[in-house]
Amino acid sequence: MTPLRWMATGLLAAGLIVASTVPPTWADAPLPESVVDTFAEVTERARRLAASDYEVPTGHRTEALREVDYDAYRSIRFRPEAARWRDEGLFSVQLFHPGFLFERPVRLNLVEDGEPRPVPFRSSWFRYDGAAASLAKADLSGAGYAGFRVHYPLNREEYHDEFLVFQGASYFRLVGRDQGYGLSARGLAVDTATAGGEEFPAFQEFWLFKPEPTATHLDLVALIDSPSLAGAYHFRVRPGEHVEVEVEARLFARRDVQKLGIAPLTSMFMHGDVSPFPADDFRPRVHDSEGLLMRTHAGEWIWRPLNNPLELHITRQQDVNPAGFGLAQRDRDFDHYLDMESRYERRPSHWVAPLDDWGPGSVELVEIPSDSETNDNIVTYWVPEAPLAANASRTYRYRLSTFDARRPEQTLAGAVRTRQGWGAVPGQSDPPPRSLRQFMVDFRGGELSSLDASHPVEASLEVSSGEARQVRVQRLPDGETWRASFRLQPEGTTPADMRLALTLRDRPMSETWNYVWHPDELR
Repeated sequence: MTPLRWMATGLLAAGLIVASTVPPTWADAPLPESVVDTFAEVTERARRLAASDYEVPTGHRTEALREVDYDAYRSIRFRPEAARWRDEGLFSVQLFHPGFLFERPVRLNLVEDGEPRPVPFRSSWFRYDGAAASLAKADLSGAGYAGFRVHYPLNREEYHDEFLVFQGASYFRLVGRDQGYGLSARGLAVDTATAGGEEFPAFQEFWLFKPEPTATHLDLVALIDSPSLAGAYHFRVRPGEHVEVEVEARLFARRDVQKLGIAPLTSMFMHGDVSPFPADDFRPRVHDSEGLLMRTHAGEWIWRPLNNPLELHITRQQDVNPAGFGLAQRDRDFDHYLDMESRYERRPSHWVAPLDDWGPGSVELVEIPSDSETNDNIVTYWVPEAPLAANASRTYRYRLSTFDARRPEQTLAGAVRTRQGWGAVPGQSDPPPRSLRQFMVDFRGGELSSLDASHPVEASLEVSSGEARQVRVQRLPDGETWRASFRLQPEGTTPADMRLALTLRDRPMSETWNYVWHPDELR
């Protein structure tokens, strides 16, 4: 195994420099001239913004919008008949009303026949029901929009499904066929989980390019701004079974940025298989994503189960020119969630694949304590090794795509279940302390699932601190799943960074399971 490991409390990693190669895709087709020109103009505008003082965007201009609460906002509906480009092709656009959490409206432009046309706010495009009824009579001229959503015949030809949403700061969400919204992508993260507090860059203006009637992809350009930097983004979006978005971000720094988070993904994890405590919940699992998946420049696949910690945890996986990373919802079985409302088994997974060499850096994972599934407490992104200095600029290109349980290019077995508990033997007269933990990691897929129980499958286990005992591998009764189990005796309260993979005669049979156990997490 490549000697890469998560860094927790000073654990280090190392790797080799290997240039990445990315095959051409549908998005490599020449861009329309209007897209090229607009992207260039917005790039120059971002450059000028970064050279000037930051201006805080203004909020709602009317008292009526400032008083919109949760119930009122949920009672506002966009009228489908007012959708832009409705019945003119495969794509249509609906708009979000300002109010509630969305205090700073964004500017929207529709580019048709090469000409950008601003979209003014119109109350007539919305229905104000229930708690929002008073807004129907309010003067909302110049209110702007909170964002937009794009529709496409994703699941059935006769119905245009919502599959892409831009709303709030630099957040956007994607769903593929038969999926439901879960985790969010973001344009950029700045100083996440730092002592000085996180900065949230926000998209200030969008240009949506009207596709040809039979076109199956959509181009968007956006301007982003924040106290530390400004930037221009181009999104080329193709919906389908799995949505693909090719992103180019051109960034210009106003001031030094110590932690720049590229291609951030934000999700929620409350409890699941590896949780070190019983949840007071009828549902066995509650999470939008259950693990972080990474493929290193050397081709190693690494799976990191997520956790809802007692205290903030930040870990990093160092690499050079990573092949990709993402947050995954691997378990697609309803019986493992039992939630008819949230349907967590339908939540999408997201994968980020760089289209250029990103150099040295790390995939950072932030796990935040949470007592509610309404909180997004999981964040991951790429952090370049070199900080972004004031007056400097950088460009990042990557492909963001949805998937279900597994990446199609991953042929090795994957970890399908992680369980841990007290390492005592039932009925033992002199049981060990509760700090002794029993871990069981189940792998399935690839060649591993075709092996007979007699094959000498072995576990390769590394532990950064403490002592691992009784390492054992066995095939489970289903004939496809193999279990690796071991006991861990931690070294006091020192976190134990663990790496585990299955091999057959020194050939890898599985991805690398990686987990950092914090002894003080016992409850």
